[in-house]
Amino acid sequence: MYFAALLARTEDGWEASDTELDDVETLSDLADLAREASPDEDTVLVLIEQEDAWFGVVRVDGEEDPRIYVSDAAAAARSSYGEILLTDELLGRDPDDGDVLDALDLDGTEDGESDEDDDDADDGAGAAGSAESVPHGPVGDALILDDLGVSEKELRLMSTEAVTEIAESLGASETLETVR
Repeated sequence: MYFAALLARTEDGWEASDTELDDVETLSDLADLAREASPDEDTVLVLIEQEDAWFGVVRVDGEEDPRIYVSDAAAAARSSYGEILLTDELLGRDPDDGDVLDALDLDGTEDGESDEDDDDADDGAGAAGSAESVPHGPVGDALILDDLGVSEKELRLMSTEAVTEIAESLGASETLETVR
C-alpha cells in the first residue's frame, strides 16, 4: 500500500495535499506537480511511502532541480513509484550507457533470422543485471531536510513510518493527517 502527499511551505506554515501519482511517469512530471502546489515557488516536499518497505522524499525549491532521497533503492526499484525516483543520476549510472544502441533499434539478428532464441537468453541476464545495479539501502541527498530540522542521521534512522516522523519534525503532523 502506498501513500503520497505534498507538503508546501507557505508564509502561514505547511499546507498538505493528498496526491495521485497515477499520471506521473517521470521525475519531471513529479516536479511539475510539486511546483503547481506552490505558486510562490516556496519549498514543496513530495513524501512517498510504501508500507514496511521504503520511503522517498523529493524536494522542489522553485525552478531548481528536484533533490531526492530514497531509503532503500532496491525495494523502491520493485515499485512503479520508486522507479520514478531512481534516476540514472541518483544511482550513479551514466545516462548515455545503452542509449546509443537503443536508438539504433538493433535486435542482434540477421535478416530472416528469428530472434526468439535471443529473447530466451536475455530473460534471466537482463533482469539480474538491472537488479544488481540498484544498491540496497539509502540513495540520494541525505541532507535534503537538514535546513528544515531533520539531520542526515535522523533521516537515515527513520522507520517505515518516516512520512509521519518527517511531518512531526517539520511541525506539520496535524496538517498531514488531514490528507492521510
